[in-house]
Amino acid sequence: MSAPSPPVSDSIPTATRGSSARRGTAQPLVQVHGLYKSFKHMGNVLEVLKGIDLEIQGGELLSIVGASGAGKSTLLHCIGTLDLPTSGQITLDGVELTTLSGPKLARVRNQSIGFVFQFHHLLPEFDALENVMMPGLIRGDARKPMEQRAKELLSEVGLSHRITHRPGEMSGGEQQRVAIARALTLEPKLLLADEPTGNLDTATSDAIHDLFFEINQKHSTTIVVVTHNPSFAQRMPRVVSMSDGKVVGDQRGTLAS
Repeated sequence: MSAPSPPVSDSIPTATRGSSARRGTAQPLVQVHGLYKSFKHMGNVLEVLKGIDLEIQGGELLSIVGASGAGKSTLLHCIGTLDLPTSGQITLDGVELTTLSGPKLARVRNQSIGFVFQFHHLLPEFDALENVMMPGLIRGDARKPMEQRAKELLSEVGLSHRITHRPGEMSGGEQQRVAIARALTLEPKLLLADEPTGNLDTATSDAIHDLFFEINQKHSTTIVVVTHNPSFAQRMPRVVSMSDGKVVGDQRGTLAS
């Protein structure tokens, strides 16, 4: 059932501020119903998502797999409000996202969703500590508590010795760890990762994969990862398979030790 229409004010609907678990309900954190996404190219309509239905519970850790062009990244971007669907519904913690204005969607992204991409997108002129602090500083949070939070996160991802180093002074794996720490700065309910280890070697990729498991177990952060890495996908407690813009499989297992 769709959530009531959000209020007209500039504030984010209150449902996004508390998790379903804290409210004592079984409502999924993310609900996707009848999602379609198409693009127009040279007079032709390209259908990328074709009626996606998907529910993700709070605290879940899952991967989305499929061949290139299956629609994995497009689905992730729609869930993260980086792109808008052509039709359908996306609900985050009880709030219908597709009806929100642009400014309200920006606030939802800032308050509730963290992103990790294949390319780290760190700011080269700032060191690791400053990059991790940046989301809070942009939001207007006080510098001192944000600095402490950033130090804790960098320590958590194994980079306490690198806080004064700029991206160009770090390896690819270290840069991606900084990006993960940055994504966690504002304690998002949902962490979305799009091919986060696509540019890394096998050993570094495995270490980053382990980090996602540690974050999920320590913080109960809901994590959705788009990946082409079969070994990583097989370790996940839930694997959603896509083909030709549709969900064609949804396998659940147990978290690998």
